[in-house]
Formats: sequence, structure tokens, C-alpha cells
Amino acid sequence: MTVEDAKIRIDQLSEQVNYYNQKYYMEDKSEISDLEFDQLLAELDQLEKQFPQFADPNSPTQRVGGTITKKFDTITHKYRMLSLGNTYSEEDLRDFDQRVRKGLEGQEVEYICELKFDGVAISLTYQNGSLVLGATREMVRKVIILRPMPERSELFR
Repeated sequence: MTVEDAKIRIDQLSEQVNYYNQKYYMEDKSEISDLEFDQLLAELDQLEKQFPQFADPNSPTQRVGGTITKKFDTITHKYRMLSLGNTYSEEDLRDFDQRVRKGLEGQEVEYICELKFDGVAISLTYQNGSLVLGATREMVRKVIILRPMPERSELFR
């Protein structure tokens, strides 16, 4: 790839990723799969590393997601909600396991795996057994939206 081709492709990818971020984060619309989005972002990241002269502090590779929508209130979480990295291969899983084991310094580790449903990472707050708050990393949603969650639970009294 020539330097000129790299600059053109970096600009194209930046525009595409920004477009999909706008759709997803601001308009709550997903026009491509997570895998397709991640592939675009990975290609952009790789090209920016290969051609650092085109690195841009405003590149989508330099920030997480998009702008937070103003449709919902924001809160400070009691415990940080972290995001997992994308994993598409057995090698990625093994690398993740090694990082976890290293961080736990020999403590026992056990995993529970479930299918990922994008955007469903939530923090639920119960007071006196009643659900009073449901929040994602980015925003607070009205608890009513969370109908599948138990509205009352003896576990949280």
C-alpha cells in the first residue's frame, strides 16, 4: 500500500467508524454487526500504527464509543463497570486467561460464559428488596424499561 493509498483509506475508515458510532450511540441504531464494526476499527488502528504520520488525536481509535446520549440521566456508579475486550478466537481467550491468572497471582479462577447481547451490561440497585435503579455504563434508564429484571427480591433486603 502506498502512503497516498494509506491516507485515503485511513480517512475512509475514520469517516465510516464515526458514522456508525453516531448511529449506535446517538440514534440507537445498529447498521452493521459488532464483528464488522470491530474489523473496521482494527483495520484503522493497524494502518495508523503502520503510518504514524497520519495519526490523529481525534481518530475513533483514540476514544471509546461515541458521545453519550442526553436522553437519560447520568449517575456515579458505586462500583466501576468495566468493558471486556473483543474476542474472536481461541488465542484471544487464552491471552485473556493468562492476563486474569497473572492479575490474580495464583488465586483460583473460574469462568461462566454466556452469549453476549450488546448493550445489556447493566447495574441494578435494590433497596429493601425493591428494584429502584437500572443503569448501563453510559446512562441511567428508567427502571420500567427493565421488565425482565425482578422488581422485588428477597436476596437484596
